[in-house]
Amino acid sequence: MLGVYLNFMAALPTASFTFAFQTQKMSTNLADIRKDYRLASFDEKDAAQNPFEQFTKWWNEATHSNIDEVNAMTLATATKEGIPSARIVLLKGYDENGFVFFTNYSSDKGKELAQNPKAALVFFWKELERQVRIEGTVEKVSAEESDAYFNSRPAGSRIGAWASHQSAVIEYRQVIEQNVKKYTEIFGEEIPRPDNWGGYIVKPTLMEFWQGRSSRLHDRLQYRLDNGNWIRERLAP
Repeated sequence: MLGVYLNFMAALPTASFTFAFQTQKMSTNLADIRKDYRLASFDEKDAAQNPFEQFTKWWNEATHSNIDEVNAMTLATATKEGIPSARIVLLKGYDENGFVFFTNYSSDKGKELAQNPKAALVFFWKELERQVRIEGTVEKVSAEESDAYFNSRPAGSRIGAWASHQSAVIEYRQVIEQNVKKYTEIFGEEIPRPDNWGGYIVKPTLMEFWQGRSSRLHDRLQYRLDNGNWIRERLAP
């Protein structure tokens, strides 16, 4: 089969490959990648007075849309020196106190939050041409809340919390697999929550709702916490 393929390739004119390569180069020019957003608008008359009410409205619309992992969000943290890092985590709950996610307290993000308990979150729902950006302070949730969520997870995920020393350098993949076997034998079906694993809540001081509009003239409404009151403002795109 390989010989047939090579003979076929040799029989094609060199010009055909040159043209295909040049076409591919042109089609992947980063400067030419753009999308004109036209799905919706976002006006003050359509916006809730409270940002959590507005988030719930958009969240409900997102969960009823064809969005894969609608609860995926970018979490940005920084060291005490201000060196930033970001990664995707999953939203596991929210109310008017804030937005909750769970992780290993000994991970890089956990260490950064211990040094600098402030963070930013970003949801991007491209199917709706929407983005929500959140800034706030961060606290650990209670041990009881962490226990409740941990115990709701599949057994494999609970063992994984023990088996992986998140963000630590390891020599090879088998280290994780050996740890999975080790802790499965130790705990059986009764898998407790590790002391260094649990939840954080991001308590917003700012929430921005972005709706894509044509010609990059997007709608941006920001809610800013000022002395316990939410101030709603429009931002230039």
